[in-house]
Amino acid sequence: MVRIKQLPKNLINQIAAGEVIERPASVVKELVENSVDAGARKISIEITNECRDIRVADNGSGIHPDDIMLAFSKHATSKIQNEDDLYDIHTLGFRGEALSSIISISKLTCTTRTKECENGTKVICENSEVKQVPTGCAIGTIMEIKDLFYNIPARLKFLRNPNTEFSYIQEIVQAIAIIHPEISFELKKNGKTVLKTTAQEDLKRNIKEIFSSGITDNLKEVCKTDELAGLKIYGYVSTPDFTRSSKKDYHIYINSRTVKCPIFQKSIDMAYKNLIANGKYPFVILNLQIPPTEVDVNVHPTKKEVRYKNINQVFNFIMAGIVGGLANVKEENKPFAAIPVTPEVIPFPKTQGNLQNEDSHKNNILPLNAKEKPLNVFYDKSQDAMYIKDEDISKIPLPNYNKSLQEKQTQIFEIKQDKPENEDIIVGQYKNTYILIELEDGLEIVDQHIAEERYNYEKLKEQKEVASQMIFISDVLTVSATEAELIKENKDKFEKFGFGIEFTSPTELVFRKVPQLLSKVNPKEILSDILNNIEGNIDGLEEQILKTTACKASVKAGQKLSLWQMQEIIKKWRTTKMPYTCPHGRPINKIISHKELAGWFQRNS
Repeated sequence: MVRIKQLPKNLINQIAAGEVIERPASVVKELVENSVDAGARKISIEITNECRDIRVADNGSGIHPDDIMLAFSKHATSKIQNEDDLYDIHTLGFRGEALSSIISISKLTCTTRTKECENGTKVICENSEVKQVPTGCAIGTIMEIKDLFYNIPARLKFLRNPNTEFSYIQEIVQAIAIIHPEISFELKKNGKTVLKTTAQEDLKRNIKEIFSSGITDNLKEVCKTDELAGLKIYGYVSTPDFTRSSKKDYHIYINSRTVKCPIFQKSIDMAYKNLIANGKYPFVILNLQIPPTEVDVNVHPTKKEVRYKNINQVFNFIMAGIVGGLANVKEENKPFAAIPVTPEVIPFPKTQGNLQNEDSHKNNILPLNAKEKPLNVFYDKSQDAMYIKDEDISKIPLPNYNKSLQEKQTQIFEIKQDKPENEDIIVGQYKNTYILIELEDGLEIVDQHIAEERYNYEKLKEQKEVASQMIFISDVLTVSATEAELIKENKDKFEKFGFGIEFTSPTELVFRKVPQLLSKVNPKEILSDILNNIEGNIDGLEEQILKTTACKASVKAGQKLSLWQMQEIIKKWRTTKMPYTCPHGRPINKIISHKELAGWFQRNS
C-alpha cells in the first residue's frame, strides 16, 4: 500500500501552473496585465526562441525591494486584502498565482525599481528558488523568461508550431492594446516589430492604428450610460453592410478586461438581427463598465469568464446601446458616479435549483438564476459555461427605442452628406432596378426593392394593427398536414399582420383577408414563401410573416419607376432607423466617391 506524503514545493507549483499557464500566450497575458495594473504608459514585449523566451518591459511603478521575494510566492498579491475585496475587484490581476506558476516552469530574471528607491533590485528564479541582488536600472519592471517549459517536456510536445503560438500571443497583446489607448505597446518577434501603438489617448484613433482606416470608416460609436445602475457601455460597432465571416472580431470587455461572455455575444447578435445575413457577423469593440460588486470575475483561473448578478439588465442595456449606436444616437461620453451596491453575490446553484424540466436535470444543466424569469439562462457544469436558449431570447420585451428617441428629440438617421430629404438629386434609374443619386462628393446607388423593403419592414413592425383588405373570392390552397397544424396553432400571429385564414378541410384553406399592402399579390405565393423560409424554427414564424409581407409589398427589381416614385422611395428610406441593409441582411446602397470616379478616368478632380 502506497502511503500519503507531502509533495515538494516545486512539484506543487508545476501542477498549479497547468491551470494558469497553458501556453506562451498565457505568460504574456499575465505579465502584460501586471504592467497595466502597475500604471505603465509604455509596455514592450519581445518574443524569441520559438516563443519560449519572453521579455516584457514597462515603465510602471515597479516592485518595492522589501516585497520582491514575496511577489514570487504563491497567493501573494497587492490587489486584494480580504474576502470582501474578492467581490470588488478593480484590477486585471488579483489571484496572486501567475509569478509563482511561471518560475516553476521557466528560468526567470526580474529587474525592477520604484521611484522612491535610488537603486533597483534584480531577482533570479529557477526551479521555484529565488535569489535577490541589488542593481542599477530605470523605474519600472523588466521580466525575462528563458526556456519556458524546460522542465516539463510533456507540455512542450503539446505546443503547436511557433507561428501558431505567436499568433496567440499577438491576439492577446492586441486585445489589451485596443482597450488601452493611453498606453504605448510594442510587440516584437525575433527583433522585428509586429504591433506598435503610440498612446493616442483616443479609442478610434487607436483602432485605426491597430487595424486600418478601412475599418474605422465603417464604424458607429456606441455610448450609453445608466447612472442609477452604475452601467456604461462605450466603443464602436460596424455598420451592417460591413461584416465578417466569424465572431473572431467580437472584441468585448468588462471593466477593460477582455472576456468570453455568451450573454454579451447574444446581445450583439440580437441587436444585429434582421440587419445582416446569416453567417455574417459585425466588427465590434465594446467595453462595459459595471460595478465590480455586480459581476463575478473569479470564475476561472484565466479570468476570461464572468457571471452577472442581474443578467436581464446587462443583456438589455448592451443591446440598447448597440441599437442606439447604429441609429446614430449616443450620449455624452462622461464618467458616471456609480451608486454603492451591497456586495452580496447571488450564489450560482451547483446541486439544486428550480429545474426547468427533467431533460435539463439529465444533462446536468441548471438555471443560473431562478429569480430571473424573462431570460432562460443556463449553467452547463460539464463545460463550465453559460448560454441562453435562442427561442427564449426572442421573447424578451425590448425597450421602446422609438419613445426614448422622441423624448430626446434626436434625429434617428443622418445621411452621410447631411442634406435635407428634398434635396436628393435623382440622376435616374439603371436597369430598372437601381436608383442613382448625385451627392456633393460622389454617386450613390440604391437598390429600389431593398430600400422600400427596409421602410415597409420597420413600418409594419411599429404598427399595432395592420390594415387589411377583404378577399371575397380566394383560391383554395392545399398544404401538408404538418403545415396545416403549424398555421392553426399560430393563427393569431397571422391575424396580427392582417391575414385572415379559414380552413375548408383539414389540409385546404382560403384567405379571407390580406394586408392592404398585399392586395395585388397572390396569397398562395405569400404563404408558400412564409412556410418555405421558417426552416423548422417555429418561434421565428412571426418574424418570417413580417419579412415576407414587407418584401412582397415592395417595388420589384426590374420595375420602371417615374421620377416621383423614385423620390418617394428614397424619401421614405431616409427616415428608417437602420438604413444599411434589408431585413435579410443585403446591403441597400453603395457610394462611389468623386475622387474614385475621377481616378478611373485619370482626372485630378
